[in-house]
Amino acid sequence: MTDAATVPDPAEEKRGGFSLPSAYTILFALIVLMAIATYIIPAGQYELDENGQPIPGTYAQVDQNPQRVIVDSLMAPINGLYGIESAEDGSISVWNSGELFGAIDVALFILVIGGFLGVTMKTGAIQGAIGQIVSGLRGRERLLIPILMIVFAIGGTTYGMAEESLAFYVLIITVMIAAGYDALVGASILLLGCGIGVLGSTINPFATGIASGFAGTSIDQGIVGRLVILVIGTAIGIWFVMRYAAKVRADPSASLVYDMKTENEARFLASTDAASGEQTSLTGRQKAVLALFFGAFAVMIYGVIPWEDLGIGLPTLWWWFPEMTASFLLFTILIGMVGRMGEGELTSTFVDGARDLLGVALIIGIARGITVIMNNGLITDTVLNWAEVAVADLGGVLFINLMYVLFLPLSFLIPSSSGLATVAMPIMAPLASFADVPAQLVVTAYQSANGLLNLVTPTSAVVMGGLAIARVGYGTWLRFVWPVLILLAILSIAVLSVGVVLQ
Repeated sequence: MTDAATVPDPAEEKRGGFSLPSAYTILFALIVLMAIATYIIPAGQYELDENGQPIPGTYAQVDQNPQRVIVDSLMAPINGLYGIESAEDGSISVWNSGELFGAIDVALFILVIGGFLGVTMKTGAIQGAIGQIVSGLRGRERLLIPILMIVFAIGGTTYGMAEESLAFYVLIITVMIAAGYDALVGASILLLGCGIGVLGSTINPFATGIASGFAGTSIDQGIVGRLVILVIGTAIGIWFVMRYAAKVRADPSASLVYDMKTENEARFLASTDAASGEQTSLTGRQKAVLALFFGAFAVMIYGVIPWEDLGIGLPTLWWWFPEMTASFLLFTILIGMVGRMGEGELTSTFVDGARDLLGVALIIGIARGITVIMNNGLITDTVLNWAEVAVADLGGVLFINLMYVLFLPLSFLIPSSSGLATVAMPIMAPLASFADVPAQLVVTAYQSANGLLNLVTPTSAVVMGGLAIARVGYGTWLRFVWPVLILLAILSIAVLSVGVVLQ
């Protein structure tokens, strides 16, 4: 999961000076600013086609409908969750299935996913699988770098693995130091492995799923380009980390954290028995849990893909968030049964897991409130019209790369992947039709830009917490990782550009 704003930093220390406010504060401040903007920005509307999409060239100004700064700002996140808009005459309406859904279905899906992950982690299956890989390759630790980075990338691309990785830092850093590497190698395996997986999200419900929902596309659309980013990006990350690791092993003084070498060896090698040679094994029950865990994502993929539209002779289920939520709830129960959890343990573990993602669900509601204020104030179409005019003379390639660049500063302000998707997609996705670019490419631009920035942003508790555990300075991390950032940005831009050309 990639919503760093909701994750406490386990090594947080009080620091003086300026610090950025939380994602909640930033998003609510944006709601208030949008309410004020409804008094300033001219109101206007587009004519809509049969799919509810704005028709380019049909924008016209209408009477102003300003929003009350205090009352409507407070109501906006609630109305965003329920899917309620107010008409100009003061009446309210619930969005129908042909328009944007409220965020309640997404928020509930997130909570169930949290419970699903909590129950799975309680069985020890995921931790056991990682531990078995580490133990099985003892003495061949160099191979751990590509294997673990691929494993973590799979976690990132499927369910947005991020804060869960914090549990593995001590184990992996210890093994790397014992093998003659340094703490930075261990930290980069996790940060780049998970991070590149999220950057190249394929079925990640927290990034691709939410963004696709608000963009009006299915999660499978654009998956080929995302797979290319995932595979090549992971290969770039592996090559970069292995190259650095080889330098450190050949010459320890080449380490960027060489000044911490003695202290790190004493701390990590003495504080854990991870390097003691003890073999970790998976029980048959844990293997069954892993099968169900990955099976849940396989079923979700099948359920959302429109097989009929692809000309493949398989039944199309036309699933979306309600069906996906029910499916993960079912697999949660099955995993609890296989893990031999009692009713009390299963429900309490599920609730604890859901509680861990409650902040994510709240962020979605607050973020959706921005769109509610803009829609109710009749300024959304005005902003779209300004953007239409701005991109009118841009070709598709230039347009999609401009989208990518715009998502970078937005990701700094709103590092939460789901929060950014909820805020940006209802505005950015319709612009794609003006430039004759598929909406799914805007989703890819969003997630690749957000994933790239979340590899280094200081507003991410995953980045700062992981570096704190590894005892790697933030400046050291930036100095180490900047070449990878450039390569990943070039890769993303290339995939987006080719996607426009081949559409």
